[in-house]
Amino acid sequence: MNILLHTCCAPCSIFPIQILKKENMDVIGYFFKSNIHPYTECTKRLETLETYAKTIQLRLIIEEEYNLESFIQDVVFRESDRCGLCYHTRLKSTAILAKKGKFDYFSTTLLYSKFQNHELIKIIGENAGRSVGIDFFYYDFRTGWKQGVEESKRMGMYRQQYCGCIYSERDRFYIPKKITPQTG
Repeated sequence: MNILLHTCCAPCSIFPIQILKKENMDVIGYFFKSNIHPYTECTKRLETLETYAKTIQLRLIIEEEYNLESFIQDVVFRESDRCGLCYHTRLKSTAILAKKGKFDYFSTTLLYSKFQNHELIKIIGENAGRSVGIDFFYYDFRTGWKQGVEESKRMGMYRQQYCGCIYSERDRFYIPKKITPQTG
Protein backbone atom coordinates (compact mmCIF):
# COMPACT_ATOMS: atom_id res chain seq x y z
CA MET A 1 0.00 0.00 0.00
CA ASN A 2 1.17 3.51 -0.69
CA ILE A 3 0.47 6.70 1.19
CA LEU A 4 0.99 10.38 0.44
CA LEU A 5 2.09 12.05 3.66
CA HIS A 6 1.63 15.79 3.98
CA THR A 7 4.94 16.71 5.58
CA CYS A 8 5.13 20.08 7.31
CA CYS A 9 8.82 19.76 8.24
CA ALA A 10 11.58 17.22 8.79
CA PRO A 11 11.46 17.03 12.60
CA CYS A 12 7.72 16.31 12.61
CA SER A 13 8.09 13.64 9.92
CA ILE A 14 10.58 11.37 11.71
CA PHE A 15 8.19 9.39 13.89
CA PRO A 16 5.23 9.24 11.46
CA ILE A 17 7.44 7.90 8.67
CA GLN A 18 8.88 5.26 11.00
CA ILE A 19 5.38 4.13 11.98
CA LEU A 20 4.06 4.09 8.42
CA LYS A 21 7.03 2.05 7.22
CA LYS A 22 6.42 -0.43 10.07
CA GLU A 23 2.87 -0.69 8.69
CA ASN A 24 4.50 -1.76 5.38
CA MET A 25 3.46 1.39 3.60
CA ASP A 26 5.38 2.97 0.75
CA VAL A 27 5.59 6.59 1.91
CA ILE A 28 5.98 9.62 -0.32
CA GLY A 29 6.20 13.02 1.35
CA TYR A 30 4.34 16.09 0.14
CA PHE A 31 5.61 19.52 1.18
CA PHE A 32 2.94 22.21 0.97
CA LYS A 33 4.60 25.56 1.51
CA SER A 34 2.19 28.44 0.93
CA ASN A 35 1.25 28.61 4.61
CA ILE A 36 4.84 29.01 5.87
CA HIS A 37 5.99 32.59 6.46
CA PRO A 38 8.26 34.36 5.93
CA TYR A 39 9.71 32.84 2.78
CA THR A 40 13.13 32.46 4.40
CA GLU A 41 11.52 30.21 7.03
CA CYS A 42 9.90 28.19 4.28
CA THR A 43 13.24 27.62 2.55
CA LYS A 44 14.93 26.56 5.83
CA ARG A 45 12.22 23.97 6.45
CA LEU A 46 12.33 22.71 2.89
CA GLU A 47 16.14 22.42 2.85
CA THR A 48 16.06 20.48 6.14
CA LEU A 49 13.34 18.18 4.80
CA GLU A 50 15.20 17.54 1.54
CA THR A 51 18.39 16.70 3.44
CA TYR A 52 16.52 14.32 5.74
CA ALA A 53 14.63 12.74 2.84
CA LYS A 54 17.95 11.87 1.16
CA THR A 55 19.20 10.13 4.30
CA ILE A 56 16.14 7.86 4.49
CA GLN A 57 15.47 7.54 0.73
CA LEU A 58 12.12 9.32 1.02
CA ARG A 59 10.68 10.52 -2.24
CA LEU A 60 9.21 14.02 -2.04
CA ILE A 61 6.65 15.99 -3.96
CA ILE A 62 7.12 19.71 -3.39
CA GLU A 63 4.40 22.25 -4.03
CA GLU A 64 5.65 24.30 -6.96
CA GLU A 65 4.09 27.64 -6.10
CA TYR A 66 4.56 29.80 -3.04
CA ASN A 67 1.08 31.25 -2.99
CA LEU A 68 1.31 33.61 -0.04
CA GLU A 69 -1.53 35.77 -1.35
CA SER A 70 -3.97 32.87 -1.48
CA PHE A 71 -3.20 31.88 2.12
CA ILE A 72 -3.68 35.43 3.37
CA GLN A 73 -6.90 35.89 1.37
CA ASP A 74 -8.28 32.65 2.87
CA VAL A 75 -7.52 33.77 6.41
CA VAL A 76 -8.07 37.53 6.46
CA PHE A 77 -11.00 38.55 8.69
CA ARG A 78 -11.20 34.92 9.88
CA GLU A 79 -8.01 34.88 11.92
CA SER A 80 -9.69 33.14 14.87
CA ASP A 81 -10.39 30.18 12.53
CA ARG A 82 -7.04 30.33 10.75
CA CYS A 83 -5.80 26.92 11.90
CA GLY A 84 -8.89 25.10 10.64
CA LEU A 85 -8.70 26.95 7.34
CA CYS A 86 -5.01 26.12 7.03
CA TYR A 87 -5.58 22.44 7.91
CA HIS A 88 -8.31 22.28 5.29
CA THR A 89 -6.16 23.87 2.58
CA ARG A 90 -3.23 21.53 3.21
CA LEU A 91 -5.26 18.35 3.66
CA LYS A 92 -7.53 19.01 0.68
CA SER A 93 -4.47 19.66 -1.50
CA THR A 94 -2.88 16.43 -0.23
CA ALA A 95 -6.08 14.45 -0.85
CA ILE A 96 -6.42 15.76 -4.41
CA LEU A 97 -2.78 14.96 -5.18
CA ALA A 98 -3.11 11.50 -3.60
CA LYS A 99 -6.20 10.75 -5.68
CA LYS A 100 -4.48 11.89 -8.89
CA GLY A 101 -1.41 9.84 -8.00
CA LYS A 102 -3.50 6.72 -7.32
CA PHE A 103 -2.33 6.45 -3.72
CA ASP A 104 -4.20 4.15 -1.36
CA TYR A 105 -4.24 6.70 1.46
CA PHE A 106 -3.15 10.15 2.51
CA SER A 107 -2.22 11.46 5.93
CA THR A 108 -0.34 14.28 7.63
CA THR A 109 2.51 14.88 10.03
CA LEU A 110 0.24 17.41 11.73
CA LEU A 111 -1.06 14.39 13.66
CA TYR A 112 2.36 14.21 15.34
CA SER A 113 2.42 17.64 16.98
CA LYS A 114 1.12 18.04 20.50
CA PHE A 115 0.58 21.73 19.66
CA GLN A 116 -2.00 21.16 16.91
CA ASN A 117 -5.76 20.63 17.25
CA HIS A 118 -5.68 16.88 16.77
CA GLU A 119 -9.43 16.23 16.65
CA LEU A 120 -9.99 19.03 14.15
CA ILE A 121 -7.23 17.66 11.92
CA LYS A 122 -8.84 14.22 12.03
CA ILE A 123 -12.28 15.57 11.12
CA ILE A 124 -10.95 17.77 8.31
CA GLY A 125 -8.77 14.95 6.95
CA GLU A 126 -11.69 12.51 6.89
CA ASN A 127 -13.96 15.09 5.23
CA ALA A 128 -11.33 15.99 2.63
CA GLY A 129 -10.85 12.31 1.86
CA ARG A 130 -14.58 11.72 1.44
CA SER A 131 -15.00 14.75 -0.82
CA VAL A 132 -12.15 13.65 -3.10
CA GLY A 133 -12.73 9.89 -2.92
CA ILE A 134 -9.63 8.69 -1.08
CA ASP A 135 -9.16 7.34 2.43
CA PHE A 136 -7.56 9.45 5.13
CA PHE A 137 -5.17 7.37 7.22
CA TYR A 138 -5.61 8.37 10.83
CA TYR A 139 -2.97 7.60 13.44
CA ASP A 140 -2.19 9.40 16.69
CA PHE A 141 1.52 10.00 16.12
CA ARG A 142 1.76 12.11 19.29
CA THR A 143 2.82 8.98 21.16
CA GLY A 144 6.24 9.42 19.56
CA TRP A 145 6.59 13.13 20.29
CA LYS A 146 9.52 12.85 22.68
CA GLN A 147 11.28 10.27 20.52
CA GLY A 148 10.99 12.43 17.41
CA VAL A 149 12.23 15.55 19.20
CA GLU A 150 15.24 13.70 20.61
CA GLU A 151 16.08 12.17 17.24
CA SER A 152 15.80 15.47 15.39
CA LYS A 153 18.13 17.11 17.92
CA ARG A 154 20.59 14.23 17.65
CA MET A 155 20.59 14.67 13.86
CA GLY A 156 21.20 18.41 14.19
CA MET A 157 18.07 19.34 12.25
CA TYR A 158 16.79 22.86 11.97
CA ARG A 159 13.89 22.96 14.41
CA GLN A 160 11.39 25.74 13.84
CA GLN A 161 9.81 27.44 16.83
CA TYR A 162 6.32 28.04 15.46
CA CYS A 163 3.72 26.32 13.30
CA GLY A 164 4.35 28.25 10.12
CA CYS A 165 2.01 31.12 9.44
CA ILE A 166 2.84 34.71 10.18
CA TYR A 167 0.22 34.74 12.93
CA SER A 168 1.84 31.83 14.78
CA GLU A 169 5.21 33.53 14.40
CA ARG A 170 3.76 36.67 15.96
CA ASP A 171 2.28 34.66 18.83
CA ARG A 172 5.79 33.47 19.79
CA PHE A 173 6.80 36.97 20.83
CA TYR A 174 3.87 39.31 21.15
CA ILE A 175 2.05 39.34 24.46
CA PRO A 176 -0.75 41.87 24.48
CA LYS A 177 -0.77 44.19 27.44
CA LYS A 178 -3.75 43.84 29.70
CA ILE A 179 -5.74 46.99 29.93
CA THR A 180 -6.73 47.79 33.47
CA PRO A 181 -9.45 50.28 34.20
CA GLN A 182 -8.27 53.41 35.93
CA THR A 183 -10.12 54.64 38.91
CA GLY A 184 -10.42 58.09 40.40
